[in-house]
Amino acid sequence: MRISDLAIPGVKLVEPVLHRDERGYFMESFRQSAITEAGGPAAFVQDNHSLSSARFTVRGMHFQIPPHAQAKLVRVVRGAVVDVAVDIRAGSPSFGRAIAVELSAENRRQLLVSAGFAHGYCTLEPDTEVLYKVDAGYAHDAERGFHWRDPSVASLWPAGEGEAVLSGRDRALPMLAALPAFFRWSAAA
Repeated sequence: MRISDLAIPGVKLVEPVLHRDERGYFMESFRQSAITEAGGPAAFVQDNHSLSSARFTVRGMHFQIPPHAQAKLVRVVRGAVVDVAVDIRAGSPSFGRAIAVELSAENRRQLLVSAGFAHGYCTLEPDTEVLYKVDAGYAHDAERGFHWRDPSVASLWPAGEGEAVLSGRDRALPMLAALPAFFRWSAAA
């Protein structure tokens, strides 16, 4: 697999290498040592799987606060999404900046998102399935997020206000500027 840095430190693109023959293909979709060597977490502890029935379903922008903060490795196994990560580390030179990448079952790309980033996605096709690994388990009391139409991400979504399918919880999230500094950036990190 090839792992490359993106424009904001803490987010990486993971691309599997396909080995094709007359039967189809084989690919390594995950190898912990490759993730760790690229600066990712030492271990993932939970796999999550979501199905979004409708096109333009938006899930995000979500994160968990310390001590339950999560790094994620996100991949699409059916359909396609625009996957978005936003740096929410106070003091970071890239605070509030976002990265958007199309992930699909067809392109097989994955996004490695460090703790200290909010994450979300918008489906481009109906019946899209997303799998993601996290390095800390789910903790309800640590769950946070900010509004999907926040200025940091609003222009990245393929769906407008009237087209997007969201949960009531996601519609009620505050803007990024209203959140306390849950994460602190360190040049040493």
